[in-house]
This record gives sequence, structure tokens and C-alpha cells, in this order.
Amino acid sequence: MSHGHSNGIGNYNRSFAIGVILNIFFVAVEASYGILADSLALIADAGHNLSDVASLLLAWGASVLATKPATEKRTYGFRKATVMASLASAILLLIALGGIAWEAIGRFFGPKPVEGMTVIVVAAIGVVINTLTALLFVKGQKHDLNIRGAFLHMAADAGVSLGVVVAGIFIIVKGWLWIDPVVSLMIVAVILVGTWGLLRDSINYAMDAVPDNIDVPAIRNYLMSFDYVNRIHDLHVWSLSTTEIALTVHIVVNDKSLDNNFLRNLQQHLHDHFGIEHSTIQVETSMGENNCMLDSNKCQQEELTRRSN
Repeated sequence: MSHGHSNGIGNYNRSFAIGVILNIFFVAVEASYGILADSLALIADAGHNLSDVASLLLAWGASVLATKPATEKRTYGFRKATVMASLASAILLLIALGGIAWEAIGRFFGPKPVEGMTVIVVAAIGVVINTLTALLFVKGQKHDLNIRGAFLHMAADAGVSLGVVVAGIFIIVKGWLWIDPVVSLMIVAVILVGTWGLLRDSINYAMDAVPDNIDVPAIRNYLMSFDYVNRIHDLHVWSLSTTEIALTVHIVVNDKSLDNNFLRNLQQHLHDHFGIEHSTIQVETSMGENNCMLDSNKCQQEELTRRSN
């Protein structure tokens, strides 16, 4: 067997720490101005932003857990924690978007003016803080679902705050009360696209589906490209975490003697060309009666299926 181990999880401890501090500061500012301006909207939004702090802490905790070493009880460690965190982030985002959409639709029937310049100024501060926090994760979100969840939460809040600013200016200048719910629904629609992708990928990862960036036919063709490889069976590819991919395969060869570097070269190629971090490869010989039980069971199932048809 060949095992490839690599810590594919980027260290975002500093980014998470900065993001949490910035958002706690903003929650305090927003709640304070909400009390001073007697604005229930600001106080309610402060509570919403406090939930985003919880989401950042969730993603941060999962990222830290994923680096913990494996144990005899958890032989893969806590790598799946990042998958669970990204799934939780997607669900929380959908709930938040549903709440925003519901409020926006309600304002079509009962338009409410933005409560003065104080709300606009605080919302503008929110745009800056949430955008800065999102930028901390913009690079990692392309390769890590857990980081993507944190990024989308911050991007969503930045978008909503920007909508408040834009709508508030138009309401003050033009008196267009309808612009507030329209802008809110537009922002919800844009964020929903990214959130739906996050939910889909998180579910796939949780169900051990093959990641979208993995070309299984190409892997199969590579493994079959060696002259002494007769066939392969039980090829499985799945995500250990939001950053690490595992592979197991049985290779049937027609040569009793193989170079000692055969498995190592396979593992290295799978890592370098297909992004497989952890590979387990079992080599079997087609000579004699040395048949793999898994392969034999598969052949029996195929034979029974053939006969039933």
C-alpha cells in the first residue's frame, strides 16, 4: 500500500482572528448607534452580525480540528469537521437570505423609509468591515469549502449593507421607498447562486462523492497505461476534508516482480497530476489462484446480473 500525506489546509488562524475582532467591533458600534438613534433595524442587524461572528468561529474551529492528528478511534482524524462546517454555513446562509427576502417582500406592501443618515453611515461602516473580512478569505475560498462558507457570509453582509446605503441615498434624494426591497432582493438573488453551489458541494463532500475537479476516467487511463497492468477494480475517490482528496484502488498485474519504486511513483504522480493527497493502492497478481475477494464478489454479482437479464 502507498500512502500520501500532505497538510493541504491553509493556516487561516490570523485571518479568522482579525475577522472575528473586526465583526465584534462592528456589532458593538451598530448596537450602540441603534440604541442612540432608537433604530430597531440597527439593533436587529447587530444581532444578525453577531450570528456571523458565530459562523466565523464555527469555520475557525473546524479548520483547527482538521489539523488534529489521527487516533485509533478516528483514523482519519477530524478532517470531516471542515465539511460539516461548510454544510452548516450554507444552511445558515440560506436561512439568513430567506429572512432578508421575506422582509423585502413585506416592505413592498408596507414601505418603510431608512431611519435617517445614521443608519446609512453605520451601514457604510459595515460595508468596509465586511468587505475587509471577506478579502481575508478570497484566495482560500477557491480551494476550500470551509473557507468559502466564511467568505460568502462576509460577502453577503457586505452586499446587504451596501444595499442599505444605496437604497438610503435614493430614498433621501428621490423619495423612492420601493428601491429598498428591490435592491435587497437583487442582492439575495446574487448571493443565492454562490450559496446554492456551496450547499451542493458540501452535501457531495459529506456523501463522499467524487470532487468536481477530479477526472476519474483520466485516473483510470493512467493506471491502465502500464504494460504489466492487466486491469484495475474497486477504484474509489472521495474527499477526506474540504482540502484533501483520498483514493483507493486494486491493481491487477501480470508480472510477479515489480520495481520497488512502482507504488511510490504511482502515489507521486497521483498527487502531482490529479491532486490526490492520500492514496492507498493494493497490487494483486493475475497469475495462479491469488484472486482478491472484493474482485471475486464483484465478478459473482456481475454474473448473477447477466443471468437474470
